[in-house]
Amino acid sequence: MPTIDILLPGFALDTDQGYPAFCGVFLVRGPDAAGRPRNILVDAAHVGRRPFLWTALAEHGLSADDIDTVVLTHAHWDHVQNIDLFPSATLVLHPDERRYAHTPHANDWATPAWTGLLLEQLPVREVLDGEELIPGVAVLALPGHSPGSIGLVVDTEAGRATITGDALHFAYVATTGRNPLVFWDADQAEHSIRRILDVSDVIYPGHDRPFRLAPDGAIDYLAPFALTLTGIRPDTTGLGFADSSARPSWVMPGIQEQLALYEKNADDSRRRISRVPRVVRPVPAPRAAGPGSG
Repeated sequence: MPTIDILLPGFALDTDQGYPAFCGVFLVRGPDAAGRPRNILVDAAHVGRRPFLWTALAEHGLSADDIDTVVLTHAHWDHVQNIDLFPSATLVLHPDERRYAHTPHANDWATPAWTGLLLEQLPVREVLDGEELIPGVAVLALPGHSPGSIGLVVDTEAGRATITGDALHFAYVATTGRNPLVFWDADQAEHSIRRILDVSDVIYPGHDRPFRLAPDGAIDYLAPFALTLTGIRPDTTGLGFADSSARPSWVMPGIQEQLALYEKNADDSRRRISRVPRVVRPVPAPRAAGPGSG
């Protein structure tokens, strides 16, 4: 039966000076149809977490070379930047996400113009709703936050667990039913949240701890919160804390243009995909690295 391990936990942490954007990074392990063991990484985080990702892999007895599949729930900057660590892996994502990443909307600050170039550095497998990666691990289409957001539904000993990406950022979204950050379609985003709740016993959100919903609708977290801040003290003048129990919803300006622009740019996206040079090559990767800075 497949298993899910948290390599890097997700955090619902924002500031008034920018977004740390610590997404969850997950390791799904299980045999394929031929019985061969597979190591599937779900989301790769941003480069600020790269040394910690090396260390987390080593703590699970792995190096980057041991990852055979990297699943992107979506192609936003905070989930995609470390995929170049895994040049021997196959990159799995939805075709709509891949094509959109080559010609993103000008107001989509989460999909920089270089995103499509990065995606093409790995062999790509496009997947659709319901496709099975290995027995007990299936794709769940969750559009709305982005055009091709997907999740993975994993049949585990604890029940059906869904890794959601930012189709469901935070646990509280399961109670409000509203995605707080929408770049593609708000109605689709709400439908995707309902879909997650319908199929899941356990939920692994994009930026929060795994949880269940109790019979009364309360959030039952399944992992403790643990985060250490450095470079600042609790009594630092000017340090403040705001209520983040529920964030206001933000919808990208110009979102009503998205579908028409996507269709208009279809041929251009296909041309761009076919012309991207692959510059990332397999190289030996460290099994672990200290946090450092640079």
